[in-house]
This record gives sequence, C-alpha cells and structure tokens, in this order.
Amino acid sequence: MLRLLREPRWLGYLALAVVFAVVCCLLGAWQWHRREEALAAIDRLESNYDREPAPVADVLPSPDAFDPDQQWTPVLLEGEYLVDEQLLLRGRWRAGEVGFDVVTPFRTTDGTVFVVDRGWIDQADGAERPVTEPATPEGRTTIVARLRPDEGTIAGRGAPEGQIASVDLPSIAAALGEPTYTGAYGLLASEGGAEPADVAVAARPVLDEGPHLSYTLQWFVFALGGFAAVGWGMRDELRGDAPVERAKRSRPTDADVEDEILDRR
Repeated sequence: MLRLLREPRWLGYLALAVVFAVVCCLLGAWQWHRREEALAAIDRLESNYDREPAPVADVLPSPDAFDPDQQWTPVLLEGEYLVDEQLLLRGRWRAGEVGFDVVTPFRTTDGTVFVVDRGWIDQADGAERPVTEPATPEGRTTIVARLRPDEGTIAGRGAPEGQIASVDLPSIAAALGEPTYTGAYGLLASEGGAEPADVAVAARPVLDEGPHLSYTLQWFVFALGGFAAVGWGMRDELRGDAPVERAKRSRPTDADVEDEILDRR
C-alpha cells in the first residue's frame, strides 16, 4: 500500500481526504460550540428565572451595566409608566398568531428610565394596529420584570410611527432624552402584585440543547470516512494488480484416455 503513495494520483486522493477531514472537524467543532452555548442558556434560565426579585439598582449598578449571565434575573422597580412614550413592538408571535408586544418606558423613583416589555397583544386582521388598545396603568406602581439583553437594530426592517421592529435600547433612550438603562430591558412578570389583564405576559421559555451533540459526532465520523474511502480504493487496486494464480492441470489417467478414444469413434 505504501508503494501506491508514491504515485501522484494517490497522493492527490490523500490530500483531498485531509482537506475533507479538516473541514469536517471544523464543522464538528462549530456544532460542539453551539451545544455549549445552548447548555449555557439552559443553565442561565434554571439559575435565574425563579430568583427572589432584587431592586434594579442593585442588579444593574449603572444604566449600561449588564452581564449575559444575568439574563432572566427578576428585578423590582418602583415608579410610574411613561404611557405617552409607549411603543408597539411589531411582528411578535404567540401560540401561532402574530401580534405586538407593548413596550413602555418606566421611570423609577430615582429618575432613571427602565424599558419594560409588558406583554403580547393580538393584532387586528388586515390592520397595523392591535385588536384593543393596551390599558397600561397610570400613576405610581411596583413591577417585577426579568432582564433581557438589548436586541439592537434589524437591518432592512422599519416600522410606522409609534411602532418599533426591535428593542433597540440606545435608540429608545435617545428618543426619550432621559437617563435610561441601555444594557438590558425587562419582560414584565407582575404589575402591582398581579399579572396585567390587558396583555399576555411572556411565558417561561422551554429550552433544550438540540441535536448538536449528534451532529458533532457525525462530522467526526465523516472525517474518518474520507480516509477509509482512500484506503478502500488502494486495497482494491492492489488486489487488481496481484497475479491470478492458474489452476494446475492434473495428468490424465488411463481411464480418461480410453474415454477420449471411445468418444472419437
């Protein structure tokens, strides 16, 4: 088999197998990384979701402070909604139906604004408005919300006045012109000690690690398969080059000679 590796043709096949294996290993490592990200997301959810709410100023000591490991952490806020600055977050799905999330800035007692996604509201058929207008409470209240990271902007997606395509906290803060938390916003959990009746608050997400582990193993098997295919081809070629052993002819017996003579008569 080593003799074949001196031939340029088989060296080329082997080089292709090496390149194929490298690509497969890179894809396998990518799938492994995605699995680690999924497991980290599950761990954050399980660790933070049911925590006792803490004052937002204790969890986020500055408006731009936020650590990804703080996702889903409940925070307690006292203050009032800025109802006149309320926005509709378009294109949000719930139970197979599209609607809006009601995004309302909340001014805390220390004067800093915290953006709150109060929940989902159904969209009217064929209209760019919700079925009913949200009944966001006015005046001083206490709310609990779970932290979510800034969504940023979505390229190529706009929205009519009073609506937004994503929760882009710096843009919302610039429009408000007030000190605003830009590291994270909150998904409403309770309002005045209870869930609101005018919107559907976000349900606890169901997360799983997905098929990334099996995909990782498959890519590594594919990497080995390239070398196996080269080895199989080399073995077949060596078998084809081997001399074919002819069957030895035995000397005819006297009986065979007599039979041959009789057959000629």
